Amino acid sequence: MHASALRIELRIQGARSLKAKRSVVRPLVDHLRTAHGASVAEVGFQDQWQRSTLGVALAASSHSELTRRVLAIRRDLEGRHDVEVLDMVTSYMEES
Repeated sequence: MHASALRIELRIQGARSLKAKRSVVRPLVDHLRTAHGASVAEVGFQDQWQRSTLGVALAASSHSELTRRVLAIRRDLEGRHDVEVLDMVTSYMEES
């Protein structure tokens, strides 16, 4: 089994309130869950309007599959117009 944990820091474009931020973050979290089979939660900056940190967990049967899924998430986020990826840290765990 191969697993990965991602910490993704985002800037929410145009958010002027926590409600506006939530209207971007909530659908984004749902999208990452369904499109990439990831476990996702907002884990930081909950009280700031234009910032968010997402924690993402992935598991796969091979390292190459896991790497493809991590890169797909990065491409997906970088292709969005409503968020800017400020930082993305990936930790890999392997079990033989």
